[in-house]
Order: sequence, then C-alpha cells, then structure tokens
Amino acid sequence: MTTQQLTEQIQKKNSFLCIGLDVDLNKIPKHLLEEEDPIFAFNKAIIDVTHHLCVAYKPNTAFYEAYGLKGWKALEKTIKYLNENHPEIFTIADAKRGDIGNTSHMYAKAFFEDLAFDSVTVAPYMGKDSVEPFLEFKDKQTILLALTSNQGAFDFQTKTIEGEEVYKHVLKTSKTWKNSENLMYVVGATKAEFLADVRKIIPEAFLLVPGVGAQGGSLKDVCKYGMNSNIGLLVNSSRGIIYASNGNDFAQAAAEKAETLQRAMAQELK
Repeated sequence: MTTQQLTEQIQKKNSFLCIGLDVDLNKIPKHLLEEEDPIFAFNKAIIDVTHHLCVAYKPNTAFYEAYGLKGWKALEKTIKYLNENHPEIFTIADAKRGDIGNTSHMYAKAFFEDLAFDSVTVAPYMGKDSVEPFLEFKDKQTILLALTSNQGAFDFQTKTIEGEEVYKHVLKTSKTWKNSENLMYVVGATKAEFLADVRKIIPEAFLLVPGVGAQGGSLKDVCKYGMNSNIGLLVNSSRGIIYASNGNDFAQAAAEKAETLQRAMAQELK
C-alpha cells in the first residue's frame, strides 16, 4: 500500500486510528481459551467490530512469538484474514528488526513477502546497511524508530552529541538513504512536545504515534504539533481498546473505545 492510498483511507473514514493487536492469553476473555486458536479468535472478533473505525492494525510480533509455533500461526491467520477481507487496511508488523545486509533482507522478505504486511518497524542503531534492504520493496513502508514513547528513550534518543540530539541526527541521516521516500517514523505521543522539531526535519513523512490511551499521550497535542497538510499521522492505541473488557462483551467494549477515539480524530480533521 502506498502512502497516498493510506491518506485516502484516512479521509474516507475520518480516522487515523491504528489498533494494536497485542494478544496476551492472560488478559483475553476466559471463554476464548476454549477455542482451537484463542489468539486468532480474539483478533477476528476485534477486527470484525472495529475495521470501519480504523485505518491500520499493528500486531506486535513479540506477543505471537512468545507462544511459539501456535502464536506464529495465529499471526499468519490474522494477517491473511485482514488482507482477504479488508485489503484497504494498512498493516504494520511491529517487529523492531534491524540487522546488517543479508539478514535484514531476509527479515524484509519474511514480513513483506511471506506474511504480506504493508510495513514493518525497524531499529536504526546499526545504520544504513541495516535499513536499506527493507526500503527496496515496492509499495512497502519501513517505519523507523525515531523517538519512542518509553521512559528509556531519554537514555540515548534525546542526548545531545556535538550540539544535536541523537533522534534529530537519526532523522536527518535517514533522509540520505536510498529509497528513503519509503520511510515512516515512530514518534511517541508521550513526547508530543518534540513533534514540532520532528516536523521541521521530516515535514511530509507519515508518523506512527504510539502512547495515546493507556500510556497517557494527548491526541490533541499530537495533532497540534504533528499533523501536516496530508494528515501524516497514524495514532496507535492497543491496551486501551482491545482490553476495554475481559467479559463476553469484550468486542463491543473495544468497538466503543475505538469509536470514541475515531470521533475525536474526526473533530481534529475538521
């Protein structure tokens, strides 16, 4: 999927909501544990009631890898279900990969070709030759970790080296890489005050913004400092939506939380 197609979906749905499908078997409704594939059953139920409210889904692969082969199979079934039933939805493999040369190329093949995700999150620490293999794939997006929503982000990302914060150096350097037009960036909602500086460096790029909801990020601040002329935002909520209830009404509760966010986004889009 191209960013132009993504923008069109945002405008059509009046939403730039991304829903994180981070499935923890200790948190899902107990009755689903009786299903042959509880993870997929949970995901399918969430997707069925929220797909009209969001433009993207983001499974964090750790929540599938943790359950071994069964978890990976559930991830395969989830992305296949999305691609077959809702091909207009932008899909993000939140895998945070990043290794040199052939290894990165094989990671890219795994997520872009085998699983057929539209995008994957990538760590920039190893530099150009760990990211460029992902950027080779046509109509696929690579989402670079720039300024994350966790407290540990202050350990490195905001440190100043030779008069410039590390995250700014990452942003500027990434623009010089081959096929950098296929880059999107992670900027946490809990760092909303940094978004104005981020936009000075990458005014046109899409930003994936986690941290709204359970982590306390402000949607209004994200839009104030991060939205561009093409919207340019995907705001993610995971726990705040998918675990709104752990009872039989879990899907309806998730839909209500998603609709609340979607309505707030529609107001910002005006």
